[in-house]
Amino acid sequence: MFFLLAILALAPASGQQTIVIETSGTALAFKAEQGKKLVQTYIGERLMSKAEYESAVAGFDAFPTFGGKAIGEAALRVVHQDGNTSSELVYDSHSVKTEGDIVTTQINLLDPAYPVQVRLFFKAYQKSDVIEQYMEIEHAEKKGVTLYDFASSYLTLSAQKYFLTEFHGDWAQEMQMQEQELIYGTKKIESRLGVRSNQYAHACFLLSENGKAAEQSGNVLAGQLEWPGSWELRFEVDQLGDLHIAGGMNPYASHYKLPQKTVFKTPQMLFTYSTSGTGTVTRRFHRWAKEYGIHMGDRTRMTLLNNWEATYFKFDEEVLKRIISDAADMGFELFLLDDGWFGNKYPRNSDHQGLGDWETNHEKLPNGLGCLVKEANDKGIQFGIWLEPEMINPKSELYEKHPDWVITQPNREIDTQRHQMILDLCNPKVQDYVFSVVDQTMQQNPGIAYIKWDCNRFMTNAASAYLKPELKSHLFIEYTRGLYNVLDRVREKYPDTHMMLCSGGGGRIDYGTLRYFDEFWISDNTDALDRIFIQWGTTYFFPAMALASHVSVVPNHITKRIIPLKFRFDVAMSAKLGMDLQPKDMTAEDKQFAKNAIQEYYGIRDIVQKGDLYRLLSPYESRRTAMMYVTENKQKAVVFSYLLKKTINGEKTSLVLQGLDPHKNYTLHEINKDPKQYSWFSPLEGKTFSGDYLMKYGLRFTMYNEFDSKVILLEAN
Repeated sequence: MFFLLAILALAPASGQQTIVIETSGTALAFKAEQGKKLVQTYIGERLMSKAEYESAVAGFDAFPTFGGKAIGEAALRVVHQDGNTSSELVYDSHSVKTEGDIVTTQINLLDPAYPVQVRLFFKAYQKSDVIEQYMEIEHAEKKGVTLYDFASSYLTLSAQKYFLTEFHGDWAQEMQMQEQELIYGTKKIESRLGVRSNQYAHACFLLSENGKAAEQSGNVLAGQLEWPGSWELRFEVDQLGDLHIAGGMNPYASHYKLPQKTVFKTPQMLFTYSTSGTGTVTRRFHRWAKEYGIHMGDRTRMTLLNNWEATYFKFDEEVLKRIISDAADMGFELFLLDDGWFGNKYPRNSDHQGLGDWETNHEKLPNGLGCLVKEANDKGIQFGIWLEPEMINPKSELYEKHPDWVITQPNREIDTQRHQMILDLCNPKVQDYVFSVVDQTMQQNPGIAYIKWDCNRFMTNAASAYLKPELKSHLFIEYTRGLYNVLDRVREKYPDTHMMLCSGGGGRIDYGTLRYFDEFWISDNTDALDRIFIQWGTTYFFPAMALASHVSVVPNHITKRIIPLKFRFDVAMSAKLGMDLQPKDMTAEDKQFAKNAIQEYYGIRDIVQKGDLYRLLSPYESRRTAMMYVTENKQKAVVFSYLLKKTINGEKTSLVLQGLDPHKNYTLHEINKDPKQYSWFSPLEGKTFSGDYLMKYGLRFTMYNEFDSKVILLEAN
């Protein structure tokens, strides 16, 4: 199914052109005529005949501006040097360029009364079926102009009803899903946090037409903004029932004075349109991410043991060496040293001090980090380090030297969160310093293979001492650009170093940042039950290969919940496995189970990290939840099933599988079995069924006990 934005087919007016942006399955079309407004005429499933896009009647302003006849939300609002607050944009020209899998369409718009140019860019990724849109604006007004609204994209849908799924939460409860019907008026989802801007909401959405979003059916538009700074998504249902969607940087407190002949570029908005439900959307974003959106998306992600929950800030060299030895003995590939290893005048023995003083603490580590790197390498594993280079404690040597480097308002009391402040990345000297934190750590300790880059607060009392008074409102934008400058330098010098993106959990999960990182830490909440919901929402847009998921101690340090070890492992194995639970604190029986589980994970790692995800049962709708991953060649698959709540008579819901080859036969094996638990899956163990049978009749086995879990491997004969 698809929709046209008008019901009558008219012949194009003289000089009219149809501009079509297509992927393998999605299409966006415009009508363009010299000197007239660009008009969106189509968005939906790709048509079989490209010529038929001509039949769509002109429908909606493709990039509305403030002023003139427009009365709705504006994509662009400019105040000109003479004080005129209105803008008009008309079509001038367009061009198309093909580079491999990517077809880029550039549409040039002009203001007929002022020397202002707007360029709309659409990058169509053919195989992954995703379109990326952004805008550039440039002008020749001598005294400059001021930008007040600057959307990256603007799309219009026309349907009977619209259902929006948004992703929100807070620390330790990230990416919670909520669906609502949109009615007349404007719905806005936004962040004004500047840094760690996804703490309360995420810049992504699902928009289902005419009915609630479903996994395998229905028309769904999905979008995701590539930007770690303040952002805004606007959904306006107008008086005629049409839906206008704008997304980009948040203009709140961020009006931007643009000098003459300077290009202002917005971040990219990713979107795709599916006529077969949200599952298709997910797999498209995952394919795009693995090739374009995540650093080195083709390489396998490592397993690791972290010391954080074992030691927090209290450790020394001998303690860490024992943990490194345990990591190697358990079969992990990397040991990660978390917070607390630095600071001498102000030792980092808590989060109250030392942040910014990136010198190895001599009392804790008298032989330096290099000793630990060597210890890990001698044990056959790699070494990783925690850094938070954008942040500073007021109680630090760095703050004593450079109090002007922090973000704060003058003549106001300093505001700290987690006892820390944010360094001002608008300042090039601060950018140099932040890069030097990474560079010196790497240079002084050759062999570090992994960096966990953290970011534990957002902006308050936000002001830059570096920016001129008339440019103070540029802070939220220029900070993010400064961060990009630093990360560009880091990746240019250290392209092969594995890096985890952390922000007190999932406070900075977006593809603008993830192109520099291999993986991300979606939540500090490692409770396996909560993680099912957190990871369920996250994987609508982000692939499991990049989602670090760790097995932790019980009672859980955040929720105090006690969950069986097998359940904790099975949840973590559905993403990128790691562990904070320390082997020294485990019974011999649990340690042996964990060692076996790690080896079992290696057997399915490529299926999970590189396969296609299919959701079978939602935790929002059932006491039982299930998902599966299938390799591209459909030779192997792995099914994860979890029982969230005990049921007296047994939970018997059939797991109707997806993504298999109906003509292949698959043999079933339960893996990561707990010898202490009776397996109701046993009658299916070793049996062979066709893909056709499994996708129609399904897997049927009963689950009884709360926190029961099963991992089923399918291998084609």
